[in-house]
Amino acid sequence: MKKIKVLNGYAGIGGNRKLWPDKEIEVIAVENNPEISRAYKDFFPNDKVIVTDAHKYLLEHYKEFDFIWLSRPCQSHTIMRKNVSVQRGQSKPIYPDMGLYQEIIFLQHYFKGKYAVENVKRMYYNPLIKPQISGNHYFWTNFNITKLKSVIRNVELGNNKVYKKQTGFNLDGYKLGKRKDTVYHNCVDSKLGLHIFNCAFKTKQLTL
Repeated sequence: MKKIKVLNGYAGIGGNRKLWPDKEIEVIAVENNPEISRAYKDFFPNDKVIVTDAHKYLLEHYKEFDFIWLSRPCQSHTIMRKNVSVQRGQSKPIYPDMGLYQEIIFLQHYFKGKYAVENVKRMYYNPLIKPQISGNHYFWTNFNITKLKSVIRNVELGNNKVYKKQTGFNLDGYKLGKRKDTVYHNCVDSKLGLHIFNCAFKTKQLTL
């Protein structure tokens, strides 16, 4: 049987990808941080990992895939950054990263396969394009996401021991410095990742 070709963009360490059915898929993961990419490759040795800009890679290679997942960095959109970091003087105001909407619109009009664009639910403004909601995330897709019992992690940044247990990933030994807790925090829950994948390919009845 022909495998489903998957682009896992802004892959991080692969929280969303962890429970995807290996026998059914061929994955290319794109991540611009070399050390995070190294961790991803250790966790998923059968995936091809490319260290580059996922935004540019999408534009040049989208036709090669059957399913595209994008988890673009969310910091510039979050209510947490605006209402906490900026107000406390820890960060300066920045423009929201409109690459998120560029990718959504691009996929809506040019991509023939299935796609899921994920971002944080707690934006400080109403999304410019209406998303679906699952767990603690917004999703822009071209398929319907069925209901799933809420999957929300609520752990203080810095608590790597709890994150390690929750995500099932061990980042000990990777040179991520102060970013390690953020890398954990940015992981999409693996059960939610599987649920979204199964919703995209429900006719294939993919299961664990």
